[in-house]
Amino acid sequence: MSGVLIAGTSSDAGKSLVVTGLCRVLARRGIKVAPFKAQNMSNNSMVCADGSEIGRAQYLQAQAAGVEPSSLLNPVLLKPGSDRRSFVVLRGRPAGTLESGEYANGRAHLAEAAFAAYEDLAQTYELIVCEGAGSPAEINLRAGDYVNLGLARRFGLPVTVVGDIDRGGVFAALFGTHQILAPADRATIGAFVINKFRGDESVLVPGLAELTARTGVPVAGVLPWLPDLWLDAEDTLEVGRWRRSAGSTDGRLRIAVVRLPRVSNVTDVDALAAEPGVEVVVTTDPGVLAGADLAVLPGTRSTVPDLGWLTDRGIADALLDRARRGAPVLGICGGYQMLAETIDDDHESGAGRVVGLGLLPVRVSFRAEKVLGRPSGDWAGRPVEAYEIHHGAATVTGDAGPFLDGCRVGQVWGTMWHGTFENDAFRRAWLADLAEVTGSAWSPDPAAPGFRQRRETMIDDLADVVEQRLDLDLILGRTT
Repeated sequence: MSGVLIAGTSSDAGKSLVVTGLCRVLARRGIKVAPFKAQNMSNNSMVCADGSEIGRAQYLQAQAAGVEPSSLLNPVLLKPGSDRRSFVVLRGRPAGTLESGEYANGRAHLAEAAFAAYEDLAQTYELIVCEGAGSPAEINLRAGDYVNLGLARRFGLPVTVVGDIDRGGVFAALFGTHQILAPADRATIGAFVINKFRGDESVLVPGLAELTARTGVPVAGVLPWLPDLWLDAEDTLEVGRWRRSAGSTDGRLRIAVVRLPRVSNVTDVDALAAEPGVEVVVTTDPGVLAGADLAVLPGTRSTVPDLGWLTDRGIADALLDRARRGAPVLGICGGYQMLAETIDDDHESGAGRVVGLGLLPVRVSFRAEKVLGRPSGDWAGRPVEAYEIHHGAATVTGDAGPFLDGCRVGQVWGTMWHGTFENDAFRRAWLADLAEVTGSAWSPDPAAPGFRQRRETMIDDLADVVEQRLDLDLILGRTT
């Protein structure tokens, strides 16, 4: 058994990208490989076949590695509910909350669970490709760290640090990350990788040489900017990466997604953005919502507070106006709950009974038990496979048409199910109906690849770039 750790100079530097690519490269070489992230802080999650909940990125990495996703791959998932509180998912199941004051010193039990999960994986897999979180340079958190250098030191993992050149200052970020660490931690770093480079790579050579001269750490390679890459997001830094799809702007469908403060599972709209001729934007502008063909209220980890935010920003009025004029509105999970008449919440926010937007005859009651499942159904004869993650239970109380597990009134639609648009036949049929209602000339392209096929091709293309551009012997040399 062996392992490596891919760390980053910051969130969204490219850790998930490198881990995903490495997993596919190694799997293609016949190595029994598994991804691992000891702790993930994300409201974008997925339900595994065994009913456990893990981060979306680790679910995709499991696909890249060709392994069955399970909670072993992401034993600790923190889901931010506010700036000071996160809901804890431990080994795929709800496990209370973590307050901001406990983050540095109150995670010993989480560390034990994470280390145990790694040890379990080590009994089965030849190589574990670990993803760090945030940055190892967060020395204020080092004492209780078990996802970055705490993990590397525990299991003797060589570390590669990835820096994002697109945001600027990459040499300073890599050098500073190395220099701020304690000597024993610094000694774990075996390679640097630069991500998102555009242009002639030869201009980087003097900087790369100087970086290695000053740190003693070689550069394993430079990854190019990959504009068509849309890995599942872990944090809100990535929301909007998919916001415009390729294709003609004539006869396009325009979809506006509300960027909620505590948005969750915004990956629901990835498949919409991947559809040729569909333009997806994320926005907090009521005017943009008013002019779109479809307005989407996505999931949220804080339904009642985010509902109040909608009202304060004038977005609630924009949605109500859309409903009055028959312009389509779709609510998914928390967004569906906001469309209800009433919400009883003594669990998530403690707000008690509040009035929803009243666009659907639905009553929502929050419960302590979390619903985790992989439901299936159909719409207009098209099969739909989905997943659900929620505490709020929605009950239809009045006259409404069926829509998956939810309901619809006129052109207002609501469902608790995530991932429905990843079903090609359903997505294209539903969008075709939407185009007819809105008078759009859009129609699905029968020659376009399906969503799952596109995702698989994307992983293979990423793996090709990783294999061609990175010195894998340098990254994996101590372990293979």
